[in-house]
Amino acid sequence: MTHRQVVQAMSGLLLATFVSALSGTIVANAMPRILADLEGRQSQYTWIVAAHMLAATASGPIWGKLADRMSKRLLVEMSLSTFVVGTVLCGVSTSPEALIAFRAVQGVGSGGLLVLVQVARATLVSPRERARYVSYFSAVATVAMLAGPPLGGLVVDTPAMGWRWCFWIGTPFAIFALVVLHRTLHLPVTRTSTNVDWRGALLIPVGIGTILLWVTMAGNVFDWNSWMSAALAGGGLGLLAGAIMAERRAQDPIVPSTILRVRTVRLAITAAVGVSVVMICAMLFLAQYFQIARGYSPSQSGLLLLPLIVGSLIGTTVSGQLISRSGRWKRYLATSMVLTVAGTAALGAIGNISHWMLVGSALVVLGLGLGTGQQNLMLAVQNSAPDGDLGSATSTLMFFRSLGEAAGVSLLGALFAARVTSEIDQGLARQPGTEPLSGLQSSTIPELSSLAEPVRDVVQSAYADAVGMVFLAASALAVLALAAVAFIRETPLDNSSPSLLDRRSAD
Repeated sequence: MTHRQVVQAMSGLLLATFVSALSGTIVANAMPRILADLEGRQSQYTWIVAAHMLAATASGPIWGKLADRMSKRLLVEMSLSTFVVGTVLCGVSTSPEALIAFRAVQGVGSGGLLVLVQVARATLVSPRERARYVSYFSAVATVAMLAGPPLGGLVVDTPAMGWRWCFWIGTPFAIFALVVLHRTLHLPVTRTSTNVDWRGALLIPVGIGTILLWVTMAGNVFDWNSWMSAALAGGGLGLLAGAIMAERRAQDPIVPSTILRVRTVRLAITAAVGVSVVMICAMLFLAQYFQIARGYSPSQSGLLLLPLIVGSLIGTTVSGQLISRSGRWKRYLATSMVLTVAGTAALGAIGNISHWMLVGSALVVLGLGLGTGQQNLMLAVQNSAPDGDLGSATSTLMFFRSLGEAAGVSLLGALFAARVTSEIDQGLARQPGTEPLSGLQSSTIPELSSLAEPVRDVVQSAYADAVGMVFLAASALAVLALAAVAFIRETPLDNSSPSLLDRRSAD
């Protein structure tokens, strides 16, 4: 690859990263309109979001394992093509069931992009250079994920577009990225005679999906102590036990034990799960806080999220440049965890009358922590993994990070819904002449203008309290992430690995 091709390939990878990250969150503010148009049920709300995350989580390790044994460019093209097909089909869905299925197809492609972009980038540059480029990719991904909900609300509110454009809006950019990468991305191919561990690749995602299905449906579709609950929980645990046995016997397992024996990898995975839960809190619950607890419109909600986005951009860009110069990364990673804990705890104290300066300051601090932490955890893992296991190490971290997001949607969503319902019932019971609002769940965004003033005040207070409670729960995991980072042993970055950027051409 020439220097020009490397720069062009990086541009294509950046564009693919943006559209993939955007697809995961852009439907957040559009969900009420989508369910109303497709005549969907409230129980299907979670699965339209979770289907994408579960598919990405399940497919990630497989894509990563294939990256260690066949053409990385071909895999990038396959994953990007799958993503485009799934995205187009989502936009033409005529029923909630079809949309859930197509979101899963989209998630398979998105899971491949999440892993393969990281692998391709690490192959293009040396460890010291990775810090600078990781900051660019992390900034693009963070902005896309956090800008998704307000952008989706704006698209839905635009009469000439509608909710289907939440899926179609990124398709032209994905196709353009596919063309650019096909012409410019030429990476070395690793060949091996061992077979892919398909047994483990099947049992791991099915087992995890069964557990998350149990957590999502228990208490809503069936009781926690019912036979269905026991069957799903027992079946999920049994499948995971079978996956562990299959991984131990496999010649080339999906998650190599050699990777998990590396102390830095284990600690980075622990921290990544905690940070991912905090990230999903910011994406899913802040929009509801601004729109329901505070009464702002979707467009205004997007503007109020700017402190979080700006903080994340500053964190990713500045820390990446500093690490690239010094080769030292742990000090910045530890600082990011401290900021994440502080920002999450501060958001746990907000209410429906909190001053905007308090909320904005907490968002800036949280953005700085998330922006700096996400990129440097990946950097630590890639710097510790052997070159032959670079794809597996990258996909392993992405797998657990995606698993944290998927579990966060299910667990925190259930916790949020229970708290909202409880607070509203208790609040209305204290209001003379009012009755409890039956069926109010976190998946339903109330129309505040249609509620009487006393009821509206109760609903806004309930949502603010529930959002604060969720962030307090997430702050406990942020503390766990900080503790994990404290025990990571730093290995300074160097320029010993060959870099394709050093191969200048006459053009």
